[in-house]
Amino acid sequence: MTIEVLSRADFAWVIALGNANQVETGPLDEDRLSNLVEASYLSQVARPDLGFLITFIPTSAYDSPNFVWFVERMDKFVYVDRIVVAAHARGQGIARRFYEGLFASARADGYEQVVCEVNSDPPNPVSDQFHAALGFTPVGQATLSNGKSVTYLSRTLKD
Repeated sequence: MTIEVLSRADFAWVIALGNANQVETGPLDEDRLSNLVEASYLSQVARPDLGFLITFIPTSAYDSPNFVWFVERMDKFVYVDRIVVAAHARGQGIARRFYEGLFASARADGYEQVVCEVNSDPPNPVSDQFHAALGFTPVGQATLSNGKSVTYLSRTLKD
């Protein structure tokens, strides 16, 4: 497995994988993915077709209500918008490798925390446990206009 920059050549399988997990992450199409990647801080894939990561920083041109929640409350953060690993590849440390690389990049670029949200309704206990093991802690909650409830999480980056 290798982790590389998400490119247009990856779009077909990234869209298919994203849409297979849209309950957790929301729908994707080519235009949406293109806009996300263009505005992102870091967009990566785990090859061959194993997973992807898309992140943003406070100055990114992105208007997700979850991202805006963090922008209104924090300064030097990297927001994880989507991290998806193919079902057959779960449990192999791919998401952990994405996060470890992100922590190193964000720290090197002067960011103080990595943030994200996890669905609380519908619940996502596997994600809850995974993020807790990486040192994320709850910093807020919200109910979105689509009826989903989320818990906002943050992990401080320490040297």
